Amino acid sequence: MMKPNIYLNLTPEALIASMLSPTEFGSYMAVGTHKRTHGQVIFLEVDSDAIEDILPMEYIKKRCVPQEGGRPKSSVYLSIYRALETIPVKAFKSLYLTTDDGRTMEIKKGDYTGDVKSSAYLYQELCPIAPRIISKLAPLKFLNYMTGGKEQICVPKLAFVDLQLNGLTDDFENSPAHNLPYPNLDHIRDCMKILNEEPGKVQKTIMRFFSRELFFRTIKNGFFIGDNKEMIYYPFPSEEELNDKHYVWWRSAKAIGLK
Repeated sequence: MMKPNIYLNLTPEALIASMLSPTEFGSYMAVGTHKRTHGQVIFLEVDSDAIEDILPMEYIKKRCVPQEGGRPKSSVYLSIYRALETIPVKAFKSLYLTTDDGRTMEIKKGDYTGDVKSSAYLYQELCPIAPRIISKLAPLKFLNYMTGGKEQICVPKLAFVDLQLNGLTDDFENSPAHNLPYPNLDHIRDCMKILNEEPGKVQKTIMRFFSRELFFRTIKNGFFIGDNKEMIYYPFPSEEELNDKHYVWWRSAKAIGLK
């Protein structure tokens, strides 16, 4: 019997063994087997050989087996707490985004060419914490700040995505930003004003709690995962690539928040 796949679900955090392929797993997690539930999924495939020493192998062999009629076992939960921090960064394979109607797109690791200078950055933290943050720090510096252990509040590893601010970075007070579907634009403007007026302050919380539904169409550059020693980057495709290669997924993703 083939070894099951190991997935790290980011929203919410859970390490899961499954006999399903990534596309099948994304659909199962998003809509279930009877299509009665709906919810987007963001997850990573994990190299099981790289983490075999921390996996409960006997438990997986016992539980992750075909069901009646040979139906593959969809999910066996291995951990729902502090899973991200136990997994070496190098063990992460592709990232997958599944829309709330079960369509999955793979994003492979990419080369991060460096932080693009901006007056402000908007980050949605995904795991293990999930506030939305406005920051003066570019992605790599933000990751180091959050995981370096020098601050009162820090985490051992962090997964986050950077989001669009568009015209707000040039003129946060007057830019209309009609194309940004955030429900709290006035609060974002207020927080950007505070950062602008307080030189020593590097970031401000926009939202304390994540609704677990991300507007995929607001993703700016992509997803970042790591700590203060190493980072992996998953570049979000350009709109041209999304239309050419992932049209069905993109059409579904853009519908989120418009229903």
